[in-house]
Amino acid sequence: MEGLVKGLMNATLDAVAGEEDEDAAAAARIQSSPAEERSRSTWAEVVSSGHEEEHERVPESDCGNGRNQMVARKEESEMQDDGEWMVVGVKNKKHQQTTPRRPHKAVMKFWGVYKRPPNEQEYINEANNGMGLEPIREELDNLSKACIRLWELDLNRLVPGKDYDIDCGQGKKVYQKGDMASKSLFSWISEDIFMRPTYSRFCSLLDNYNPNVGCKEVITSEEKHEQAAFIEEISRTAPIKYLYHYLVAKDIISNDYEDFKRMMSDLWFNLYGRGGHSSCSSAFEHVFVGEIKGREKYEVSGFHNWIQFYLEEWKERVDYQGYIFPKKRGESPDSETQLLTIQFEWNGVLKSVSSTLIGVSPEFEIALYTLCFFVGEEDNHVCLGPYSVNIKCYRLGKNKIGSVFPVAEI
Repeated sequence: MEGLVKGLMNATLDAVAGEEDEDAAAAARIQSSPAEERSRSTWAEVVSSGHEEEHERVPESDCGNGRNQMVARKEESEMQDDGEWMVVGVKNKKHQQTTPRRPHKAVMKFWGVYKRPPNEQEYINEANNGMGLEPIREELDNLSKACIRLWELDLNRLVPGKDYDIDCGQGKKVYQKGDMASKSLFSWISEDIFMRPTYSRFCSLLDNYNPNVGCKEVITSEEKHEQAAFIEEISRTAPIKYLYHYLVAKDIISNDYEDFKRMMSDLWFNLYGRGGHSSCSSAFEHVFVGEIKGREKYEVSGFHNWIQFYLEEWKERVDYQGYIFPKKRGESPDSETQLLTIQFEWNGVLKSVSSTLIGVSPEFEIALYTLCFFVGEEDNHVCLGPYSVNIKCYRLGKNKIGSVFPVAEI
């Protein structure tokens, strides 16, 4: 599989070597496309806290215009108005990435392969089904110990300084205004990361959503293929297999692994309503992609994934504004930190506080949040490696994830 992926990567790199800058070409295409087509294609140009369970309404008529406004990029910050939708254009003053842009675009083109039917794709080998992937009694009786085990099983987690570099900048209180970070949060990330199967399949999903709360989502057959292929890929990894054995041992699910995969797909990708609108959101969109809520005053809701943050920052859609001081006195975060509480603007809309696990694999986060949803409560005080974390889990009814995210406790 690795050889196949690298071969396709090399071929794609050769194909784009002589092309002009694709951002300019994409902008020209957007200008010449019908308005309804722009509402989806614009947001897809790349790959795409507090308590978040309440969402205000956004008029259906604003959905397309809202998305177009959100991705507008200006040299200087300025207010834009289209009907009831107003956002502040994203500043690009800090866009100092050292990673070349062209290889990223080549990788993005490769992700198009995942739009094919799942049975036409290749997957990684199954993780060992030995005793190491089955929970022991101590873990079944203690959620924190189970989460520690999940952390240990995340062999696909990145290593700070080896796979990526971050610059935390300076700290601030949640209520403080002003940008305390002179540079982007991510200064470098290895290109190889986006060739890892679970990472690349995860990235291919990020352009499938309209971020405006209240705008009805339309999931195409190709996007359903991407979802199914992602679930199939992560279902072969150790964290997901451990989750399966845990839920079986707790009599929460049957021991049919195919049923388990269907349940995972339904849990994360089935559409539901927010803010009085139907079929406008999903657990995956809210937690990993992010949404914009509000009417007169907008704010970012969800958006707790480091990969989405990196990609949006790389495209100059995210303005990192510094980390939030720890609740208790302790060491300030540095380039080695893998649990970070931050403040940022996404397309000019503020996220005043957001905690994110940095460098963890997609399969680990899916397994962790699913485990807490089925076994935990609204507050789940657990340990993840060296970090004490509260996994906040908000439910919509009995069988839907409204929001789930980490909160640093020290």
